[in-house]
Amino acid sequence: MTPALASVLARLHARMAEEERLRTALSPADFAARRPGLMLAIGEASARLLHLLLRIRAARHALEIGTSVGYSTLWLADALRETGGRLTSLDGSADKHRQARENLAEAGLLEGVELLTAQAPAALAGLAGPFDFVLIDCERADYLASLEAVRLRLAPGALVAADNMTFPPSPHAGAYQQHVRGLPGWDSLLVPIGNGIELSRSPR
Repeated sequence: MTPALASVLARLHARMAEEERLRTALSPADFAARRPGLMLAIGEASARLLHLLLRIRAARHALEIGTSVGYSTLWLADALRETGGRLTSLDGSADKHRQARENLAEAGLLEGVELLTAQAPAALAGLAGPFDFVLIDCERADYLASLEAVRLRLAPGALVAADNMTFPPSPHAGAYQQHVRGLPGWDSLLVPIGNGIELSRSPR
């Protein structure tokens, strides 16, 4: 990890800590009202796992569905810098993409990332692929449709990581898990790290 990336991550970790403080201090309604401006990042432990998986997979073309301000984007882009790959990251918020672009530029990682300001899952149909790694971290109501939108654009043996499977509680998480585990030839399991990651592999 470069000093520039470490500096950006340290700043974002402080912001994550403040968001956690707000989550416990505010009422659920007040916290929900602030949600559009929050990072809602995957957390360091989950990010480190994905960083490792990308390098093990020697990923060449990764897709992130849900950029936010670019916390996980930074980790993915750093791993792809090592593998010689590139990242496409999609989010519907222009303001959050502005912040992500600034964070990536400060970390020296912007060159390897294409930021698409568009809403999943509708925008996914226009992506070419093939993707050998996908992170799904958007609105959970869109997880299943997002997976289906990219499923035919996956490389053989691609890894798909879906965050927020265990927290916050949502029926959409269970529906996603049931669906992906029922796909012919797919392997999938829950990794109990962070907010829970359903890690799946497409058929070879």
